[in-house]
Amino acid sequence: MKKTDQSKHRICISKIKRSTIQPYDVFQWTKFYEDNHTFFDAYSNIPIQLQGEELLICSTIIDFNNYSILTTQRLITSENGVLESGLIMHAENGWYGNFKGHGNEKFTFGKIILENGKTLKYFIETGKASMIMVYGVNTLIQIT
Repeated sequence: MKKTDQSKHRICISKIKRSTIQPYDVFQWTKFYEDNHTFFDAYSNIPIQLQGEELLICSTIIDFNNYSILTTQRLITSENGVLESGLIMHAENGWYGNFKGHGNEKFTFGKIILENGKTLKYFIETGKASMIMVYGVNTLIQIT
């Protein structure tokens, strides 16, 4: 049975909340979104267009040239202004990088493998904030 974007969003946000230490709003770059308006109010300069019923789940936004955004349908990453994206359906988890932040790294990259075999990187803020992107991506891949 195909899940709706609303059910995918609800499942992912619930998993993120269960897996992330509170308070959630103290992380430097990483956030999750209960609704799309919160994202667009905060990041109106990021040119993202959602398709149909697509909902925003979470993001790590370092600056306007370096960010990753997870939606209910795809993962979008801009690294040094180069934009890449891929559909989550039939994707596989790759690697989570040094998400614990050993060596005082402030961010790392995770990777997923898209259905066509292409690898897509995404930003992960290290430390406690890492659970938002890690569980967002992991949960969405598991349920699609």
